[in-house]
Order: sequence, then C-alpha cells, then structure tokens
Amino acid sequence: QVQFVVSGGGLVQPGGSLKLSCAASGSGFRVWVTGWYRQTPGKQRELVARITNDGSTVYADSVKGRFTISRDNAKNTMYLQMNSLKPEDTAVYYCNARSLRNDYWGQGTQVTVSS
Repeated sequence: QVQFVVSGGGLVQPGGSLKLSCAASGSGFRVWVTGWYRQTPGKQRELVARITNDGSTVYADSVKGRFTISRDNAKNTMYLQMNSLKPEDTAVYYCNARSLRNDYWGQGTQVTVSS
C-alpha cells in the first residue's frame, strides 16, 4: 500500500556523520513524509526531527545543533543529516509518512555509534 525506500544507517564512530534518506509513495493515494523518529530497547519511539508543510522544523533537544532535517518535495524524499554523532544516538530510526487518513512507518534503519 505504501512503499518506503529508506537508506543511510550504519555503524559510525563517535563524532562521525551519517545521512538518512526516506522516500515514500502510496498506491493510488497521496502520502507525504513528515519526520524521523527513533527507538531504543526499553523506550518508546521518540521524535528526532519533524518538518512541517511550511518547511519549519522541530528537533528533539538532544539533537539540536547536530542534526538537520530536509525534504525534497518534488521527490517526496526526506533526509536527516546527522553530525557529531554520540553513542546515545544509537537506535533504530524510522521514517514517518502520512496520508489524509493514516500514518505509516518505514521499516527502520539501524544507527550504531560506537568506538
């Protein structure tokens, strides 16, 4: 029903960078990508960064100044540039997309920050 293409996760040392990418498309209906969330064992899924329809952004306090969310509207593709990564950034990162009726989640991509 909704096809996600998510990439960019991996293993990186503290202080390193990764860039996540998410594209979403619906079968016969419109979807748009809205933000990135992450989840670690024992915790609820939490907002990392969100981008609104007017281009404004919201970041978790823990990533402000280090992460940047952006969107290519023509491709309905969203990015998360992650710099100065810390071990506490280790999580499965999920791309969120929505239609008028529903929220959808990508498959998740593992980000591990470790020396």
